Formats: sequence, structure tokens, C-alpha cells
Amino acid sequence: MTLIEVRSLSKRFGGLQALSEVSLSLAQGEILGLIGPNGAGKTTLFAAVTGFVRPDGGSVRLDGQEITGLPPHAICRRGLARTFQLVQPFPELSVVENVMVGAFNRTRSAAVARRRALEVLALTRLAPLAGRPAHALSIGLRKRLELARALATEPRVLLLDEVMSGLTPTEVDETVEVIRGIREAGVSIIVIEHVMAAVMGLSDRIAVLHHGELIAAATPAEIVQDRRVIDAYLGEPLAGKRE
Repeated sequence: MTLIEVRSLSKRFGGLQALSEVSLSLAQGEILGLIGPNGAGKTTLFAAVTGFVRPDGGSVRLDGQEITGLPPHAICRRGLARTFQLVQPFPELSVVENVMVGAFNRTRSAAVARRRALEVLALTRLAPLAGRPAHALSIGLRKRLELARALATEPRVLLLDEVMSGLTPTEVDETVEVIRGIREAGVSIIVIEHVMAAVMGLSDRIAVLHHGELIAAATPAEIVQDRRVIDAYLGEPLAGKRE
């Protein structure tokens, strides 16, 4: 079953064509990797899908329902949440209080929000840090907290924007396992990532953007052999490692 369907999405900023007729889909239970060079349009695509920018053309459907042009809070209430590259937790609040902010998307009860937040912290392996102030976390744990706060909104689809960027190899491995656990809990995922080993091992399919255009969408094994993707982004060394 298709959860997200993006059709011919376009967005221009002045003289820059950030997205040009991009079409892609996400199936229920799927992890879709979204890769491409810096400036390819990946984050703009996330912003257009989640309502943070209004596309100039095209449409976005969530579970068959049109969501194009809706404000972010309305899209979130329908079950589509995202993280951001630049994480901005509430520094003086505790980890659990930060995640409760996301949980208030579904409830006005502080007790219910705390219970949901604790469940999410367990799923994201942050439970031991529940009482710690957010400003005391490392960048890797702040990224995990950003993920947890989005997950607390109870999405059906979660869009992750470079949650592994800047992490140590151990932190990358832990984050990969957390993302797999989220998928097993019933959430479908699109993940923007430059850590190729992680995204290739994690994703069921990979979509590749270049200069705002979708140049390929296939399995990881097919992507690393695609000449357009090799020339635009991967280069020969990575492609050779997958042969």
C-alpha cells in the first residue's frame, strides 16, 4: 500500500530551480533513502512535503488524501512528521520534557504525554537520559532526541534529515538500529543521508536527486551500478566496493 505519493513536485527560489517535476512514492513499511549532492533539493523536498514551503506545482498525497499546501501542524496531525538538520531542543527542559512537546500533538493531558514520551525514549534508547537537561547532551544524542520528539507525534510516516551526519561510527550503528526498530513498530521512513554505508544497508529503495531532478530510484544494489548516479554523486570507489 502506498502511503506517500509525490507527483511532479516543483519549487523555484528566485533564479534557482530547487525541485523540478519530482515524483516518488513510499510504501507502507518501507525505508526509502534519499541521496544526492549538497544542493540537490533533498531538504527542499522534505520542506515541500511537510508544508514548510509551498510548492509551485505538483501534489503530495498521504494515504490517498491531498495534503499539498496544508500548514505543517495540520500535516503532522495527519501522521507525517520530520526532523531537521539543525537540531534545536529546548535546552533547559529535560529529555523527557522535550519529547513530551511532540506528544502534545495528540493529547492535552500531561500524564498521557509523559507516558507516550517514556515509550518513545525506550524505543530510541534514550530512556536512561530521561531526566537529563537537553543542553547536556552530545550532538549525537541531540540528533537522537530530535528523532524522538518527532516520533512522539505518532506519525505513520517519518522523514529523517541527516540524523547520522557528524556521528561517530558507533553512534551511526546505534542510530541505524533505532531506525530499524521504528520501522518494526509500524512507521514508514524516508531518510536523507550522506553516510553511504548506513543508508545503503538500511534502505529498501534509494531515490537520487541531482540539480532538483530525480535521476534514479531503485534498490541499493541497482543504484550503485547506475552510471548517472556514479557520475553525479557516488563516484567510482563506492560503486566498485558494491560489485
